[in-house]
Amino acid sequence: MTAPLNVALIGYGYVGKTFHAPLIQHTPGLALHTVVSRDADKVHADWPQLRVVADAQQAFADAAIDLVVIASPNDSHAPLALAALDHGKHVVVDKPFTVTVAEAEAVIARARERGRKLSVFQNRRWDADFLTLHQLLRDGALGEVAELHSHFDRFRPQVQQRWRESAVAGAGLWYDLGPHLLDQALQLFGTPLALHADLAMQRERAQAPDYFHVQLRYAHTRVHLHAGSLVAAHGLRFAVHGDGGSYLKQGLDGQEDALRAGARPGDLNWGEDALPGQLIKLDAQGTLIAQTLPSQPGDYRRYYAAMRAAIVEGTPLPVTAEQALEVMRLIELGQRSAAERRELAVI
Repeated sequence: MTAPLNVALIGYGYVGKTFHAPLIQHTPGLALHTVVSRDADKVHADWPQLRVVADAQQAFADAAIDLVVIASPNDSHAPLALAALDHGKHVVVDKPFTVTVAEAEAVIARARERGRKLSVFQNRRWDADFLTLHQLLRDGALGEVAELHSHFDRFRPQVQQRWRESAVAGAGLWYDLGPHLLDQALQLFGTPLALHADLAMQRERAQAPDYFHVQLRYAHTRVHLHAGSLVAAHGLRFAVHGDGGSYLKQGLDGQEDALRAGARPGDLNWGEDALPGQLIKLDAQGTLIAQTLPSQPGDYRRYYAAMRAAIVEGTPLPVTAEQALEVMRLIELGQRSAAERRELAVI
């Protein structure tokens, strides 16, 4: 039997603690070996036996480490990834990969030079509702899609004192939720012809964008990506309309809430969606009929299982660096579009 891959997790903030540590620990063939954090007590409160070091270089220099997962603030992603690759480690970077396209290209080039696997954590590909929508489109259940509305709204009227909401590179909702929604759109429809973005700071004392509304223009399809911080009635997740019918979905995938509540991946009913969607189609008599459509089970561990297989068996990466680079190009283009207040072609 192949020995488990030893993983070093860089960062134990919300993302490292809530997502990466439990997902790594509950993916067969992976072992969380080391956490890099300045707060060892915080890590040991969750995982008493784990090794904790304060300096990432200690983890990079450890010959026992096979894979480094970077879950630190966005502006540190590129330098940490480059350093890990230089020490011969395979690397997973939490979205949004890097802060700029130039940084992303440099990290990709270094991974190629070192012959190491490089991927970006896009866990929302394994949301229950997205898996369901993806299957509907593959099956042609909605016909030719005219429009897709993808929402990831929140009600957080108070600005929090944290780097994600500060005036620093890579902060704000466009870098936080934008990569998720863009990646999903690219998976469904490929590269758009053009993009038009509206980014705003709507809350009092906001220092980084806390709202975005983005249209991706395709030949026939229009994709609308939306996230706001002042949406108390934030039920809508997907509304997709085509010449063969519509798919409506309320509520977010429940895996994040379950992880935050202390559930462990693989627990009973893991990844099942409590709020089924609606599929609306014409019947044989030409009458619109709405039917309940349960979601496929989601499971973020599938990302890490595929990452392990890519390293050990040479199978395809769950998310390629090139796919993440395309997201970064759209992120930068969206910033330009918002600044210039116009649609920009995707080149």
